[in-house]
Amino acid sequence: MIPLDPLAAAMMTAEVVSNPMHEGVVLVLSPPADAGPGFIDELHCEALTGNAAIDPRLRRFPHRGVDTGGMWVWRDGDAVDTSRHVRRRRVLGGRDGFWRLIGELHAEPLDRSAPLWMSYLIDGLDGDHPGGRFAFYIKVHHAVIDGVAGFQMLAESLSGDAEARSMPPFYADRGHESARPPAPGLVPRLVAPIRSLVGTAAASAELVGQVLTGELAAVVDSLVSHTTVLPFGAPYTRFNGRLGPRRAVAGAAWPKDRVRAVQQAAGVTGNDVITAMVAGAVRRWLAERGELPRLPLVAASPITVRDREHAAANDSHGNRFGLWPCPLGTNVEDPLARLEAINRSMSEGKRWVAQRGAAASLLTTAGSIAATVVLPLLPFSQKFRTGFNLPISHVPGPVDEMYWNGAHVEEMYPVSTVFDGLALNVTTCSYAQRVGFGYAADHDVVPDVEALIPMTEQSLAELEAALGVGA
Repeated sequence: MIPLDPLAAAMMTAEVVSNPMHEGVVLVLSPPADAGPGFIDELHCEALTGNAAIDPRLRRFPHRGVDTGGMWVWRDGDAVDTSRHVRRRRVLGGRDGFWRLIGELHAEPLDRSAPLWMSYLIDGLDGDHPGGRFAFYIKVHHAVIDGVAGFQMLAESLSGDAEARSMPPFYADRGHESARPPAPGLVPRLVAPIRSLVGTAAASAELVGQVLTGELAAVVDSLVSHTTVLPFGAPYTRFNGRLGPRRAVAGAAWPKDRVRAVQQAAGVTGNDVITAMVAGAVRRWLAERGELPRLPLVAASPITVRDREHAAANDSHGNRFGLWPCPLGTNVEDPLARLEAINRSMSEGKRWVAQRGAAASLLTTAGSIAATVVLPLLPFSQKFRTGFNLPISHVPGPVDEMYWNGAHVEEMYPVSTVFDGLALNVTTCSYAQRVGFGYAADHDVVPDVEALIPMTEQSLAELEAALGVGA
C-alpha cells in the first residue's frame, strides 16, 4: 500500500468535487508506403494482444476508504485488460470532425477503479482515401505522470527508423525487470503510510522556511521588480468561472525556424516567444468580444525541476515541476513589450523555483491556486480577482522525425486539463522542426476555440514584423 504523494492526492480529491484531471496527447500519422488496407487494424490487434509487461505506472489505480484511514493510496492491478484501455474510433467530417471527436473523448472521465489511462486509434482523417492519415490519442491522469514524463514515455515507443516494425506499445514496461518485486509483508504494509508521514514531517521545517522565504520574495518581486503577481493579482475573465460537461480542442503547428528567428532577434528564449504568441492570441480573442481586462492576464507557468530532483526519485515519471505566475502583458498593444515582460518574469521564475524546489514552489503559490480553483465552486456567482487566468506550459518532444511501426508521425499535440476556474489551457510541444500548439477549453466558455489558431499566427507575424525577421 503506497500513499499518493501530496500533489497527486490533491488532484484526486479535487476531481471528486470538480472536473477530470487527466491530460492527453494527439499524434497524427501517415501510413508507410507499403501499408496494406488493413494496416490500422493490424496496429490495433497488436496493441490488444501484445504480451509485453505493462509499465508499473499504468498498472496501478488510486483507492481511498476506511481500510486506508481516508488516505489516497495506490493499488497495483495484477492483470490489466487492454481491451478496456485500447479502443478504435472513426472520424467523420474531416479535420473539424476530428477535433470535435478529440474534445468528446477528452471530456470523458477516467474510471478510478481501473488504471488511469486510455488510448484510441482513430482513422478516417482523410475520409475513405486509401492510405489516408490516422491519429493516436492517449490520455493519462495527471496524478500518474506530468506532461514531461508522459512525453518521455510516448517517445520511448517511437523510433527514428522508418523500417522498424513490431515495436512495443507505449504502455510496455521498459524497466528491464524480469519479475515484479515480492509483495511486502503485513507489518511493512501497515507501517508504510506512517513512515511516509514521518518522512514528510522530518522535512517540514526546511520546507516551511522555504515557503515563508518564497512568500516574502514574491511580495518583493511584485512591488519592486514587477515580474510576478500576488494572490488575487489577476483580473477576472470568462476563463475563471464554472465549467460545463463538454470540451473543445484545437491544434496547429508552426516551424521552429520562425520561433527561433524571433528568439534570436529579441534575445529571449524560445518558450518566451511561444508564450507571447499565446498571449497575443488570447488578447485578440478577448478584445474582439469587448472583454479585454485593464490589468494583464496571468499565466500559471509550470517550471520543471526534473533535472535537479529526479536523480533521487525511484519514479522518474512522477510530477516534478514548480509553478510560477507570469503576467502576460495583455494590457499593452506593443507585441515586443509583451515579449519583454514575459521574458523578465520567466527568467526570475526559473531562478526562484530552482532555488526552492518543486514542493516549496507549489506551496508558495497555493494562495493563487486556491483563489483560482476554489472560488468558482462557491454556491453563488462571483467575479472577484483571481490567482491565474490560464495555464501555459511547454513540453519538449522528440528532436528527430519519428515513426511508429513505419507510420510517420507528422504532427504532435498536447491536450491538457481544464477545470473550474481555469477553462482554457494551452500546452505546446516541440517536435523535430516544428512546435505543436494544443488549445483545450470548456465548450461553453470558448465554443470557437479553433479561432485561436489563426490568431496565434497573427501574433507571431506581429512579432516578426516588429523585429524585421521571418516571413
